[in-house]
Amino acid sequence: MDTILAFDFGLKRIGVAVGNTGLKQAQPLAVISEATNDGKFAAIARLIQEWQPARCVVGLPLHPDGAEHEMSVRCRRFANQLHGRYGVEVVLVDERYSSAVIQHQRGEQIDDQAAAIILQQYFDDAHS
Repeated sequence: MDTILAFDFGLKRIGVAVGNTGLKQAQPLAVISEATNDGKFAAIARLIQEWQPARCVVGLPLHPDGAEHEMSVRCRRFANQLHGRYGVEVVLVDERYSSAVIQHQRGEQIDDQAAAIILQQYFDDAHS
């Protein structure tokens, strides 16, 4: 069974979820909200060290028609940094509707839940 970490990348916060290829059930794990990139990557390093993932999944935001936009580019860069810094395989998953399916209160942080939906989508698409 391989552990998978998933990331819902945002400029202010990064949602993180965890799951494994045996159960194929994603669980919200953490919301990283450090102010600096160094702080964010230090928090990610701690999670990678703790969970020892076989791969990471990063949500790739797209326009409804599938076209990329500025956040798509930023998410690809984040995925490349994860791979480069930690030597872990990274898979991009279309996240067009991940935040839309979560019921939440205004101001509530749902980034970890969005990451769990991205990871669940990865499992449901039978990538493991």
